[in-house]
Amino acid sequence: MTSTLATAAKVAVIYYSATGTVHALAQAVAEGAASAGATVRLRRVAELAPDSAIDENPQWRQHVDGAAASVAEASLADLAWADAFAFGTPTRFGTPAAQLKQFIDQAGGLWREGRLADKPVTAFTSAYNRHGGNEATILSLGNVFYHWGSLIVPPGYTDPAVYAAGGNPYGASASGGGFDDAALDAARHQGLRLAEITNRLLGNNRAADETLVGATSQVAS
Repeated sequence: MTSTLATAAKVAVIYYSATGTVHALAQAVAEGAASAGATVRLRRVAELAPDSAIDENPQWRQHVDGAAASVAEASLADLAWADAFAFGTPTRFGTPAAQLKQFIDQAGGLWREGRLADKPVTAFTSAYNRHGGNEATILSLGNVFYHWGSLIVPPGYTDPAVYAAGGNPYGASASGGGFDDAALDAARHQGLRLAEITNRLLGNNRAADETLVGATSQVAS
């Protein structure tokens, strides 16, 4: 038990959601990561849309005033704190929403310092239509992760939950303007997988450090 706790991952689940679908997926990802013993921060990025746009969609307004208000806003400190990241966004013409992109664009300082490199990362999304750009949006986020030097952890086909949710190996996704239990199960598996892999990496890194210290001690003696 002590060893497990010593290598437990710190996972930041950072997302943007307009009407609540990605919010639900993010909660499921966080649950999955926590089930692997990870310490999880669930964070939403800031809303950039004006009230006039939000008010045109009752579901959007309801989410902003309801569920979204109960989640702390993401900051760059969350990225610095985390051992691993999970990013969620609805698709916007096959790319991430501006709200999430604006948050990512602020991370240049952390990137320059190398503080985003070698950290596992995964992504999830939603689209109103079945072919509305889910895969393209996740792949677009992948371009960011390549620049960061992060370790991309897709769900692949590593659990029956992926197949039950439609078989998206890039990341959990929802379509049709909502979500179902299958999509949430796939998101939980994705969070679990991210945390488990991060735990292994942390354990391996610590073992390597201990081996190096031991070897140095032997040389010194």
